[in-house]
Amino acid sequence: MRRVHGGGRHAPYLIERGGERDLIPMAREMGLGVGPYSPLAGGVLTGKYSRGDLNATNAAVDDGTRKNFNIANGGLTERNLDIADAVKGVATELGRTTAQVGPAWTLRNPDVTASLIGARTLAQLEDNLGALEVDFTASQLARLEAAAAIQLGYPHDLLASDRMREVTQGDLKIETRR
Repeated sequence: MRRVHGGGRHAPYLIERGGERDLIPMAREMGLGVGPYSPLAGGVLTGKYSRGDLNATNAAVDDGTRKNFNIANGGLTERNLDIADAVKGVATELGRTTAQVGPAWTLRNPDVTASLIGARTLAQLEDNLGALEVDFTASQLARLEAAAAIQLGYPHDLLASDRMREVTQGDLKIETRR
Protein backbone atom coordinates (compact mmCIF):
# COMPACT_ATOMS: atom_id res chain seq x y z
CA MET A 1 0.00 0.00 0.00
CA ARG A 2 1.11 3.53 -0.50
CA ARG A 3 0.53 6.70 1.43
CA VAL A 4 -1.86 8.96 -0.45
CA HIS A 5 -1.04 12.67 -0.31
CA GLY A 6 -2.20 15.79 -2.07
CA GLY A 7 -5.38 16.34 -4.00
CA GLY A 8 -7.11 18.90 -1.84
CA ARG A 9 -7.32 19.60 1.86
CA HIS A 10 -8.04 16.98 4.47
CA ALA A 11 -9.61 17.17 7.90
CA PRO A 12 -7.40 17.53 10.93
CA TYR A 13 -9.52 14.91 12.71
CA LEU A 14 -12.42 12.81 11.61
CA ILE A 15 -15.20 13.59 14.08
CA GLU A 16 -14.94 17.36 14.36
CA ARG A 17 -14.16 18.98 11.05
CA GLY A 18 -15.53 22.45 11.78
CA GLY A 19 -12.08 24.01 11.87
CA GLU A 20 -11.61 22.96 8.28
CA ARG A 21 -14.12 25.58 7.14
CA ASP A 22 -12.35 28.71 8.37
CA LEU A 23 -9.64 28.12 10.99
CA ILE A 24 -7.37 25.78 9.03
CA PRO A 25 -7.42 27.99 5.90
CA MET A 26 -6.74 31.04 8.11
CA ALA A 27 -3.79 29.30 9.78
CA ARG A 28 -2.42 28.28 6.37
CA GLU A 29 -2.75 31.84 5.05
CA MET A 30 -1.03 33.27 8.13
CA GLY A 31 1.76 30.68 8.12
CA LEU A 32 0.63 29.23 11.46
CA GLY A 33 1.02 25.63 12.53
CA VAL A 34 -2.00 23.56 13.47
CA GLY A 35 -1.92 21.19 16.43
CA PRO A 36 -5.32 19.52 16.70
CA TYR A 37 -6.02 17.61 19.88
CA SER A 38 -7.87 14.37 20.47
CA PRO A 39 -7.57 12.64 17.08
CA LEU A 40 -9.41 9.72 18.69
CA ALA A 41 -12.25 11.97 19.91
CA GLY A 42 -11.96 11.06 23.56
CA GLY A 43 -11.73 7.38 22.68
CA VAL A 44 -14.83 7.32 20.48
CA LEU A 45 -12.79 6.32 17.42
CA THR A 46 -11.14 3.42 19.25
CA GLY A 47 -14.37 1.45 19.00
CA LYS A 48 -14.79 1.04 22.74
CA TYR A 49 -18.30 2.53 22.68
CA SER A 50 -21.45 1.06 21.17
CA ARG A 51 -24.93 2.23 20.32
CA GLY A 52 -26.02 0.73 23.63
CA ASP A 53 -24.03 3.51 25.32
CA LEU A 54 -26.43 6.05 23.81
CA ASN A 55 -29.42 4.96 25.90
CA ALA A 56 -31.12 7.30 28.36
CA THR A 57 -29.81 5.41 31.41
CA ASN A 58 -26.21 6.02 30.42
CA ALA A 59 -26.91 9.66 29.61
CA ALA A 60 -28.47 10.23 33.05
CA VAL A 61 -25.54 8.75 35.00
CA ASP A 62 -22.77 11.15 35.98
CA ASP A 63 -20.08 8.86 37.31
CA GLY A 64 -17.09 10.82 36.02
CA THR A 65 -16.09 8.24 33.40
CA ARG A 66 -14.77 9.10 29.96
CA LYS A 67 -17.96 7.60 28.51
CA ASN A 68 -20.18 9.97 30.46
CA PHE A 69 -17.88 12.87 29.64
CA ASN A 70 -18.30 12.05 25.93
CA ILE A 71 -22.07 11.71 26.30
CA ALA A 72 -22.37 15.03 28.19
CA ASN A 73 -20.24 16.88 25.62
CA GLY A 74 -22.16 15.48 22.65
CA GLY A 75 -19.23 13.39 21.44
CA LEU A 76 -21.03 10.08 21.62
CA THR A 77 -23.62 10.18 18.83
CA GLU A 78 -24.96 7.90 16.10
CA ARG A 79 -22.96 9.87 13.52
CA ASN A 80 -19.74 9.56 15.49
CA LEU A 81 -20.29 5.84 16.03
CA ASP A 82 -20.78 5.49 12.25
CA ILE A 83 -17.40 7.19 11.78
CA ALA A 84 -15.89 4.84 14.39
CA ASP A 85 -17.29 1.89 12.40
CA ALA A 86 -15.59 3.18 9.25
CA VAL A 87 -12.31 3.59 11.15
CA LYS A 88 -12.62 0.02 12.46
CA GLY A 89 -13.21 -1.32 8.94
CA VAL A 90 -10.15 0.45 7.57
CA ALA A 91 -8.03 -0.60 10.57
CA THR A 92 -9.01 -4.23 10.02
CA GLU A 93 -8.09 -4.06 6.32
CA LEU A 94 -4.73 -2.52 7.15
CA GLY A 95 -3.93 -4.90 10.00
CA ARG A 96 -3.69 -1.85 12.25
CA THR A 97 -5.54 -0.69 15.34
CA THR A 98 -8.26 1.92 15.42
CA ALA A 99 -6.00 3.92 17.74
CA GLN A 100 -3.55 4.21 14.82
CA VAL A 101 -5.99 5.02 12.03
CA GLY A 102 -7.49 8.16 13.66
CA PRO A 103 -4.13 9.87 14.30
CA ALA A 104 -2.82 8.70 10.90
CA TRP A 105 -5.73 10.50 9.21
CA THR A 106 -4.82 13.64 11.15
CA LEU A 107 -1.13 13.47 10.35
CA ARG A 108 -1.63 13.18 6.60
CA ASN A 109 -2.99 16.72 6.51
CA PRO A 110 -0.18 19.00 5.27
CA ASP A 111 -1.48 21.82 7.51
CA VAL A 112 -1.03 19.79 10.71
CA THR A 113 2.22 20.54 12.48
CA ALA A 114 1.65 18.01 15.28
CA SER A 115 -1.26 16.07 16.68
CA LEU A 116 -1.87 16.08 20.42
CA ILE A 117 -2.74 12.57 21.51
CA GLY A 118 -4.22 11.70 24.90
CA ALA A 119 -2.58 8.41 25.77
CA ARG A 120 -2.89 7.50 29.45
CA THR A 121 -0.54 4.52 29.43
CA LEU A 122 2.73 3.56 27.80
CA ALA A 123 0.91 0.83 25.84
CA GLN A 124 -1.56 3.40 24.46
CA LEU A 125 1.30 5.74 23.51
CA GLU A 126 3.15 2.95 21.70
CA ASP A 127 -0.04 1.98 19.90
CA ASN A 128 -0.72 5.60 18.86
CA LEU A 129 2.83 5.97 17.56
CA GLY A 130 2.08 3.18 15.09
CA ALA A 131 0.06 5.84 13.24
CA LEU A 132 3.35 7.05 11.77
CA GLU A 133 3.53 3.85 9.72
CA VAL A 134 -0.06 3.73 8.41
CA ASP A 135 -0.46 3.87 4.64
CA PHE A 136 -4.00 4.38 3.32
CA THR A 137 -5.29 3.42 -0.09
CA ALA A 138 -7.39 5.91 -2.04
CA SER A 139 -10.44 3.70 -1.44
CA GLN A 140 -9.92 3.67 2.32
CA LEU A 141 -9.52 7.44 2.39
CA ALA A 142 -12.70 7.83 0.36
CA ARG A 143 -14.64 5.67 2.84
CA LEU A 144 -13.35 7.65 5.81
CA GLU A 145 -14.14 10.89 4.01
CA ALA A 146 -17.68 9.75 3.24
CA ALA A 147 -18.33 8.67 6.83
CA ALA A 148 -16.96 11.93 8.23
CA ALA A 149 -18.24 14.32 5.55
CA ILE A 150 -17.83 17.89 6.68
CA GLN A 151 -20.97 19.71 7.67
CA LEU A 152 -21.01 23.26 6.43
CA GLY A 153 -22.55 24.81 9.54
CA TYR A 154 -24.34 28.12 9.81
CA PRO A 155 -24.57 30.29 7.76
CA HIS A 156 -23.17 28.06 5.01
CA ASP A 157 -25.94 25.43 5.24
CA LEU A 158 -28.55 28.17 5.01
CA LEU A 159 -26.89 29.89 2.07
CA ALA A 160 -26.53 26.60 0.19
CA SER A 161 -30.17 25.61 0.70
CA ASP A 162 -32.73 25.45 -2.10
CA ARG A 163 -35.03 27.70 -0.08
CA MET A 164 -32.40 30.47 0.17
CA ARG A 165 -31.70 30.27 -3.56
CA GLU A 166 -35.44 30.55 -4.21
CA VAL A 167 -35.79 33.54 -1.88
CA THR A 168 -32.76 35.40 -3.22
CA GLN A 169 -33.02 34.50 -6.90
CA GLY A 170 -36.68 33.62 -7.47
CA ASP A 171 -37.13 32.62 -11.08
CA LEU A 172 -34.30 34.88 -12.21
CA LYS A 173 -32.52 33.57 -15.27
CA ILE A 174 -29.13 34.90 -16.26
CA GLU A 175 -28.40 35.01 -19.95
CA THR A 176 -24.90 35.02 -21.31
CA ARG A 177 -23.66 38.19 -22.93
CA ARG A 178 -22.99 38.25 -26.60
